[in-house]
Amino acid sequence: MKNANDALLNTEKHSDFVTLMIENQLFGIPVLQVQDVLRDVRVTRVPLAPAEIAGNLNLRGRIVTAIDMRGRLGMKPREASEKYMNVVVEQKGELFSLIVDRVGEVLSLPDSNFERNPPTLDRHLRDVSKGIYQLDNRLLVILDIAALLAVFEKAEAA
Repeated sequence: MKNANDALLNTEKHSDFVTLMIENQLFGIPVLQVQDVLRDVRVTRVPLAPAEIAGNLNLRGRIVTAIDMRGRLGMKPREASEKYMNVVVEQKGELFSLIVDRVGEVLSLPDSNFERNPPTLDRHLRDVSKGIYQLDNRLLVILDIAALLAVFEKAEAA
């Protein structure tokens, strides 16, 4: 009987996520959307840019827009002395760096455990997430990169 159960577990569809922390909240980004993970990268401030745009960085000759995820999600600003990391994602041919507190591990989670956003989820998170996974002791919010960056596409079109 154990072999039949093992076979069932092996056929269940899983999704892989890069985990990251932003102000004590655990987030996930589908692993296939992550282009690079960087630390200690110099970000050049862009005058008159919206507050959540931290600036630009140079990634192997490409200019990348750096998004302050705390600002984008309506969280308190990071202290100047706090370390951060950059998660580079691609959206419609453009590269964006998401500035986060920490990058964690890659989790492979069963699709059957995925849940739609609960109505009690903070509005800032609900607007930019696809849904959640309830882990043993934490809530993993899955970011919707297209929704997260849509506000910047609208700004460019104006």
